[in-house]
Amino acid sequence: MPRRHIRVTGAPEAPLRAALTALRNELGVPGGFPPEALAEAERAAKTPALPSYDATDIPFLTIDPPTSTDLDQAMHLSRQGTGYRVRYAIADVAAFVVPSGALDREAHRRVTTLYFPDTRVPLHPESLSEGAASLLPDQDRPAVLWTIDLDADGRTLAVDVRRALVRSRAKLDYAGVQKEIDGGTAEEPLALLKEIGELRERLEVERGGISLSVPEQEIVERDHAYELAYRAPLPADGWNSQISLLTGMAAADLMLTLGTGVLRTLPAAPDGAVGRLRHTAQALHIDWPHHVSYAELVRSLDPHRPHHAAFLQECTTLLRGAGYTVFRGGALPAITTHSAVAAPYAHCTAPLRRLADRYTAEICLAAAAGRPVPDWALAALDALPAQMADGARRAGTVERECLDVVEAALLKDRVGEVFDGCVVEVEERRPAVGTVQLVSPAVIGRIENSDGDRLPLGERIQVRLTQSDPGAAKVRFEPVRSP
Repeated sequence: MPRRHIRVTGAPEAPLRAALTALRNELGVPGGFPPEALAEAERAAKTPALPSYDATDIPFLTIDPPTSTDLDQAMHLSRQGTGYRVRYAIADVAAFVVPSGALDREAHRRVTTLYFPDTRVPLHPESLSEGAASLLPDQDRPAVLWTIDLDADGRTLAVDVRRALVRSRAKLDYAGVQKEIDGGTAEEPLALLKEIGELRERLEVERGGISLSVPEQEIVERDHAYELAYRAPLPADGWNSQISLLTGMAAADLMLTLGTGVLRTLPAAPDGAVGRLRHTAQALHIDWPHHVSYAELVRSLDPHRPHHAAFLQECTTLLRGAGYTVFRGGALPAITTHSAVAAPYAHCTAPLRRLADRYTAEICLAAAAGRPVPDWALAALDALPAQMADGARRAGTVERECLDVVEAALLKDRVGEVFDGCVVEVEERRPAVGTVQLVSPAVIGRIENSDGDRLPLGERIQVRLTQSDPGAAKVRFEPVRSP
C-alpha cells in the first residue's frame, strides 16, 4: 500500500494525466498480463479450490473506498461473554494460484499492486482481483478465516485460523460507516467496530505504537490550473485499521510459536531521520518541544488542518526501513518487532495486492492446524524478502516520481514566484544543494545555492521557484538573496 495517497481526477488527455501515462512508459511498469497467466486466471476463476468448512451463515461485511472492487477483507464482530469475537475473512488467493504456474510466476515478477494517482497496476488479473477472488457482496468465496477472541479490554485471548467458504452481505464505505455509527443506526456487528477499535487504539498507546492518520491528497483541475486538497481519514478508517493490525499481530505470534515464518519488521528510526522531521515541523509552523516525543506529537495532530496533514505525510518517511524477515527451524531472528506497531507483526490481510500475504496465510494455517507447512510455501520463503524489497523499491520509485509529477503540475504556472520555506535537508558532500519544504502549498523540492554557499539547515528562508515542468517531473528552487 502506498505511503502517500494521491488522487488525480480529470480527462485522460489533460496534461497531468498525460504526464502520468508517460511516466508509466518511462518506468517500464508492467502492462497487460501474459496470455498464459490470463488463461490460467480464467480457468481458476471458474474452478477454484473450495474449502470444506462452510461459514456462509455468518453475515460478513466489507469496508473499503466506494469505488474499490478488489476486496481483500470482510469482517463480522460480536460479543463473546464479557469480551468480543472478531471474525476476519481474508481472500484466499492460494485457492486460485497454482504454485510455479504462469500466474504464480507473474505474481512473483510484479510482487505488489502499483498505485498511481490516476490508476493502479494490479498484482493479479482483474478476473481474480476484482472478480472471483474478491470478497464481493452476495457471492460465495474461499477465504482464510481468522477468529480472534478478545477480553473486555480488547486483549487477545484465543486465535483460530482455517480455510472457509464465506459470503459477504454488504459492501460499505468509510463515510457511510461513520455516519451510521455516529447516528446510532448501526446494527451491533458494525457498532462494535468503534468499541473494539477504540479499545485496540488504547492498547496501541499503552505498548508505544503509532498509527499515522495519513490524509489522501487530491489534485483538482480548475480553470486549467491545479489545486491541492486533503481528505482527512475518518475515525472509522482507524478502527478498521486496528482490526487488520490485530490480525497481523496474531499471525506473527503464531509463526513465532511455530518457529517458521516471515515477519514485517522495522528497526527504531535513526536520530537523523527524526531530526529531519523536526526541521519539517518547523517549516510547517508545528510546535514540537524537545521534551515531547514523536509519538506524542503525532497523536496531537489534526489531519483536517492542512499543515498538520502535510506533516503527517512526511512522517511516512520513518517507515522506509521496514522489511521482511524470514526465519525457520526455530531459530528466531534478532529483530522480531515492527517499531511503529511496537510488537511482532506480519502482513497477512492484503493477498490480492501483496505477494507475501499468501505465504504468511499458508504458514499460519499450518501452525493453527498442527500440520507441516506446505513444501511450495517453504521453497519460496528464503527468496521472499529480496523479492518484496525489489517490489518495495519499484513502488517507492513510482511514488516518488508521481509526487514529482503532481507537484510540478501544481506549480507549473508559478515559476519565478517567491515562497516561504524551510531547508529540511542538506547534502553532506554538496552543502549548497538540499531539500526545501514550502509552508504553502505543502510541496517539497530540490534547492540549490548557485554561489556555492552552504544552505541554512533548519532555517526558514524565502525561495524562488526556478523550474516546474510536469513533463520533466521536477520542481527546483533557489534561495532569494537579500538586497
